[in-house]
Amino acid sequence: MKNTATILALTGLIMIIGCKKQQVSKEEKQEAKAEGSTTVQTAIGPLELPAPFATESVTKNSKMVDWENNIPKAPAGFTVTKFAGDLDNPRNTYIAPNGDIFVAESGTVHSADRITLFRDKDKDGTFETRVVFAEKLKQPYGMLVLKNSFYVANTDGLYQYPYKEGDLKLTGTGKKIVELPAGGYNNHWTRNLIANADGSKIYISVGSGSNVGENGMEYEVRRADILEVNPDGTGEIIYAAGIRNPVGMDWNPVNKELWTAVNERDELGDGLVPDYVTSVKKGAFYGWPYAYFGPIEDPRMKGKAPELVAKTIVPDVSVGAHTASLGIAFYTGNTFPDKYKNGAFVGQHGSWNRSVLSGYKVLFVPFKDGKPSGQPEDFLTGFIADEEKAKVYGRPVDVTVMNDGSLLVNDDAGNTLWKVTPNK
Repeated sequence: MKNTATILALTGLIMIIGCKKQQVSKEEKQEAKAEGSTTVQTAIGPLELPAPFATESVTKNSKMVDWENNIPKAPAGFTVTKFAGDLDNPRNTYIAPNGDIFVAESGTVHSADRITLFRDKDKDGTFETRVVFAEKLKQPYGMLVLKNSFYVANTDGLYQYPYKEGDLKLTGTGKKIVELPAGGYNNHWTRNLIANADGSKIYISVGSGSNVGENGMEYEVRRADILEVNPDGTGEIIYAAGIRNPVGMDWNPVNKELWTAVNERDELGDGLVPDYVTSVKKGAFYGWPYAYFGPIEDPRMKGKAPELVAKTIVPDVSVGAHTASLGIAFYTGNTFPDKYKNGAFVGQHGSWNRSVLSGYKVLFVPFKDGKPSGQPEDFLTGFIADEEKAKVYGRPVDVTVMNDGSLLVNDDAGNTLWKVTPNK
């Protein structure tokens, strides 16, 4: 444990100082470009990927402007309202079995480090109670209720607290039951949680600590993985690996597969590498940092792990390069039109490494019989105020299907929870 703690501390220090870039010579870039585009077969058809470095890597950071009287735009037949405002970077939402809505407020540089609870006792779609449920946490993200325990995934570990249904305040001493590597490239400090149907296993998403292993893979132990543990923290296995930043997780309601939304790597050009949503197969390897979208070798890691490149799985659905796709939720409600039933919503936080802003919206991926059945389509837009000046009103992160069938969208940069409801 001492060596592990040292590695974790060093990793955190490296992330504070900043990540060095993986060096690729001009000749190596030209060689990668000369290989041309590649076509891969995804679950919804062929996907053409440009060659690495086909375009220059560009930094285009967005700038926040106030929503004022603007709101996001949903398709015809839906109404968007503000469910709650005046939050402090509301990153993630979890709805407990009793209907209480928990929102983790945390961030990369500034972090409120708290969880706020909303309660809609009369179930009319508007909360009557809003209280701080927990505070003085450490960049919380994932939340979970199992029996008499409330779990919080802080950036440095999974914590278990005593809990009884209806509690308005997290009391008692939290016990760290799983040590997790802290720190991370950009927003890779998030640790999400989901349990299986009978509550016998918990899954923890842990993003990479770098863009493409540039700090050394010795600092990536138990990172870019989805971990599986027992509710008491024992029995840990790496459920799936090579997933650069698997933030959102949800269960496919038809075939019960675990799915995740993945934030892919940067600095290979405008078109690489697409973020994706995919089913997660136990024991599978998804490429990071050696390959992407199947056995396509990342030129920055050339020749370093051919056996892992060869076993890389092609993810199911591409959702666009540099979109920062962080949230996923299958629609299990009964109020949206039939086309949305059992399909997946994807929250896209938005690009910084692309010449034209991408993401900054919520996508919908249609499914049929438990399988993706069509191209992703825009669902909630209007977050970009001025593309040319890179001004945005907000940045969607998590997406959650509420008990009344509406869709809740966490806009962390806009400090708002948006609610999308079908018109009657």
